[in-house]
Amino acid sequence: MTFTTRFVGISATLDNEQSTTLALAFRDAVQLVDFHVTDLKLTSATSITEYIIKRLESYMHFFDAKIIAAGLPSAMGDFCSALCSRLWLQLDIIPFAISEENWTKTPWRDKNVDEQADSMARRCIMCFNPSLTPALQIGWHSCVEVDAGGIIRLCSLQDYQTTCSRESWDVLMFYVNKLRAAGTKMAFFSATPQGGGVALMRHALVRLSRLLSVDVKWYVPKPRRAVFRITKNIHNILQGVARQDQHVSDAEKAAIIDWITDNAKRYWLSNGGPLCRPEQGGADIIVIDDPQMIGLIPLIKHVSPTRPILFRSHIQIRSDLIDSNQPTQVGVWDFVWDFVKKADVFLSHPIPAFVPRAVPRDRVAYLPATTDWQVLSFADETVFNTECHLHNMPELEWPARQYIIQISRFDPSKGILTVIDSYAEFRRRLDQTGSRSPPQLVICGNPSIDDPDGVAAFDETTAHIHTKCRHLKKDIIVVRLEANDQLLNMLLRNAHVVLQLSTAEGFEIKVSEALHAGRPIIATAVGGIPLQINHGLNGYLVDAGDWQAVASHLMELFTDVGLYNALSVAAAAKTGLGDQVSTVGNAIAWYFLAWKFVVGGGMEGGGRWVSDMAREEVEKQL
Repeated sequence: MTFTTRFVGISATLDNEQSTTLALAFRDAVQLVDFHVTDLKLTSATSITEYIIKRLESYMHFFDAKIIAAGLPSAMGDFCSALCSRLWLQLDIIPFAISEENWTKTPWRDKNVDEQADSMARRCIMCFNPSLTPALQIGWHSCVEVDAGGIIRLCSLQDYQTTCSRESWDVLMFYVNKLRAAGTKMAFFSATPQGGGVALMRHALVRLSRLLSVDVKWYVPKPRRAVFRITKNIHNILQGVARQDQHVSDAEKAAIIDWITDNAKRYWLSNGGPLCRPEQGGADIIVIDDPQMIGLIPLIKHVSPTRPILFRSHIQIRSDLIDSNQPTQVGVWDFVWDFVKKADVFLSHPIPAFVPRAVPRDRVAYLPATTDWQVLSFADETVFNTECHLHNMPELEWPARQYIIQISRFDPSKGILTVIDSYAEFRRRLDQTGSRSPPQLVICGNPSIDDPDGVAAFDETTAHIHTKCRHLKKDIIVVRLEANDQLLNMLLRNAHVVLQLSTAEGFEIKVSEALHAGRPIIATAVGGIPLQINHGLNGYLVDAGDWQAVASHLMELFTDVGLYNALSVAAAAKTGLGDQVSTVGNAIAWYFLAWKFVVGGGMEGGGRWVSDMAREEVEKQL
């Protein structure tokens, strides 16, 4: 079944104590297609919210429609405080709470309520790409305008409270109050605003920080494609997955520094920019969130020598290759360390092997990757099948057929060819049992502008299918998707088994998300993944490249219902590291670091988890 897409505008008269006039205007991308105006004997926020949710739900079911987004006046969003989060979490509708400022010569209050609703729908549509995802917005000083500058209201503080323990929330609010009182400003710098784990975490952190009135901003450089090819080579070399003849020349290293210096002078060191001195409006603490941005560190120290800088290393650095003086890795690491050693803290995934010996232990602290635990109750697999058609791929036949999935970038380190080989062997064994409904295989992920290997890795994947298991190509779906968190969420939660067969990995957040969804996972025992999976309890760990072991575990999970259910229950019952890998846990860590360095005079890492230090500090203070 194919759904029609709609946008809805919502408005209401909220100043009548006896009744409320509610208007809903339904639009496609071009014109008004339907409207609904009614007088309700309802005046409370709860009753109005409930009516709107039921009315939109009924509309979608009756017309086989998918409402992409809803626009409503910000005053209505404030009055019906639960409406926006319920639109998002219950109906998978992106809510826009838009200011009623005048956009035309007609004052807002002079418009009829149906005109107001139509205006909200039109304003909402303007915020979207042709692919029906919100347009990414980069503002003044190249600041990422998360959630369209705050007009998208996905969830409330009450929603976040439900994702963590009471203890974690109390710790969070302790540091929130400290940072508010001090007026502390945090600035994050990373290479890209979309695609990859860093961007996902920053969107989530800025979103929560805005709700908490904590001043956190996030900046990205103007991209330069030639530089991203160089930085990707550096990434691959440090992870130990580059070709043996891969090197980074002095000219290429200079190009990286020239690029980031140019961005700093144009956007961040100018008047009012985040890298200005704090007394001139700059940030109080700087986080370098990507190796691509290391050239900023000496520039920041030159402007304000005492301002704290935190460097976060988010990849699997093969310290064994560096410490054993492998020339390729040593050359790249020396270049990186020459800049990073000027930072105040070296934050790493919680794996000691990711930290080379050159980094003093008192400056090392551990901070895992994190994710939001919010669950969408509705998502449309037909959107995915539309993408499959566009890419000339088979359709996903769920729920008629189960499927296995790996969600990752198309990257040499993600073990995608092993995924295909494992599936082929699994199908060979399953076919011998006489199974008439074998599961499909889905391999998908979002691209990132700083990852030039994506196209080549995708082509290698499709070529491998055609040459090694052509007879299975009608059951294998390989798609590069545009950034769409809802779609990936739907695919992950409905999969029967999740794979993560990376050959090199940091702390893979898709593993945590799969476990939280109660999906048994088979993953390689590399990087931080063994910290997330309890082998045999909530998933399985295998050696990198061992496709036969993967096939064996797939056979167990697809033929032993009792075993599958046991792993599924165990996965959902305890997701890896709990609150530490949630957005709330991430905020606790960053707020603690900001308070400790800006107000508390600094700290020694000592190779400890930031979350542990944050909680211990609260115990001391109370």
